Amino acid sequence: MSITTAFIAELIRAANEVERLTPYEISRLLDHSVDTIREMRRQTGIAGSHCAGDVVIDLQVASARARDLLPAETRDVLLDAADVIRTFKIVVADEE
Repeated sequence: MSITTAFIAELIRAANEVERLTPYEISRLLDHSVDTIREMRRQTGIAGSHCAGDVVIDLQVASARARDLLPAETRDVLLDAADVIRTFKIVVADEE
């Protein structure tokens, strides 16, 4: 299992157990997601957007508000991060 695949699984597992996560753990997962997405964007040459609709910005905001997120919001943002990373993983694999 690749590091990326393991991280996607970790995000999905965390989304299914949001009640057990501390705000620090949520923030750590979201920050790692941001770093992973930025690296995958660099690898694929896909530029990010600097507007409010960019997933990286959404993840950064969610990370900053981790303490205030409702469990459903936490689950949704973790699953969104997993989905974006999974999509980039497919793109990267197709380019290789």
